Amino acid sequence: MPSLRIYAVLDLKGGVVVRGKAGDRANYRPIQSALAPSPEPLAVARAFRERLGLEDLYIADLDAIAGAPPCAEVWEALAADGFRLLVDAGTRAPADAELVARAGAEAVVAALETLPSPDALAAIVEAVGPERTVFSLDLKAGVLLGDRTGWPFPDAYSAAMEAARAGARRILVLDLAAVGSGGGPVHVELLRRLRADVPGTELITGGGVRSAADLEALAIAGVAGVLVASAFHDGAITSSDLDSIRLG
Repeated sequence: MPSLRIYAVLDLKGGVVVRGKAGDRANYRPIQSALAPSPEPLAVARAFRERLGLEDLYIADLDAIAGAPPCAEVWEALAADGFRLLVDAGTRAPADAELVARAGAEAVVAALETLPSPDALAAIVEAVGPERTVFSLDLKAGVLLGDRTGWPFPDAYSAAMEAARAGARRILVLDLAAVGSGGGPVHVELLRRLRADVPGTELITGGGVRSAADLEALAIAGVAGVLVASAFHDGAITSSDLDSIRLG
């Protein structure tokens, strides 16, 4: 089986880690987890490391995504503690991306939800480099999120191909409707198609993962990385499950 990189997810809102479900951010509440004693970000991150051996984190700064000031001090503390970070902080322009990079993130998530256009993505790739840019193909029940004026594409595949033309070499397929659902991975066929049509692109996905079997299926489909949150907090995927998977 191909190797797989697991990103433990921290959705941040109001300075704490919240439980994401179906993209209904107004109703996200601080997590209650089988792993961590509190929703404080560093405590949750350390629990992922100590209980599951994970040091790769995907950070969604939900306040920044909504237009509020970013929680850069939280990312800096996590990076200083040795975690490798992918950070979505509502990046809209190169200056936003550079702020995230300076805070110690391994990569900046440039998300369809907040990017004004493919040209903006190309400018971010130019500013921080393709290896430090992850384009997030944001969907909700398969429908493209964000400003459709700037991204006038009919479907997820077309938008992903346009992102590749803009210089994206790391693409995250993320469907918010599947987040926290436990319904299994979605858009596997899209991922397979992108694997064939944009060879050399690193594909990451998230939403709905419920078991080690789901992780194995995604690895076989050609996915390089997977975002996981609820399955860890609920104990559905354990350290012994991860030991059975070839992790990248």
